[in-house]
Amino acid sequence: MTDAPSERFRRVSTDFGDVVHRVPPDAWSNPAPCEGWLARDVVRHLVEWVPAVLGRSGIAPFGSLPVEDDPVGAWEALADWLQAALDDPTVAATEFDAGPPGMMTVEHAIDMLVTGDVLVHTWDLATATGVPAHYDQAIAQEMLVGMQPMDEMLRASGHFGPKVTVADDADTMSKLVAFTGRHP
Repeated sequence: MTDAPSERFRRVSTDFGDVVHRVPPDAWSNPAPCEGWLARDVVRHLVEWVPAVLGRSGIAPFGSLPVEDDPVGAWEALADWLQAALDDPTVAATEFDAGPPGMMTVEHAIDMLVTGDVLVHTWDLATATGVPAHYDQAIAQEMLVGMQPMDEMLRASGHFGPKVTVADDADTMSKLVAFTGRHP
């Protein structure tokens, strides 16, 4: 990683935000690639689980807008909250127990747990809604390389389905989503 976590998150969250802003109003109810989810649920997932994990750190609580009524506003509120945490050196350096990953700083938790999730869910939301998306291929490559040694543990967690086979010359994002059990 050559970029600071705050810049990595900024790039990935901007890409996700670009998709969120271009989702047609009637597409929020489209099925998403995650079984049983609608496009709106992709945003709901992020708005619910990220504050639940980072809330353990004692940082200022997240004030969310209802995803059902305003998925765009809910995403913007979350992205702003996370970016503010990353941009404040004191908050970013706050150590806390992040659960199974153990003790880490807010900055490391966002970089390790959130940035990659937002990247993969950018693909989910774009796929569900037909909105073209940009993906940070460098971060996708880092994620793919970093996740491969944890393959068995990740599958056992239930968060990923079986790997999907893709062509050797597939782009990095396609390889990443296939690794997570999605069909690019």
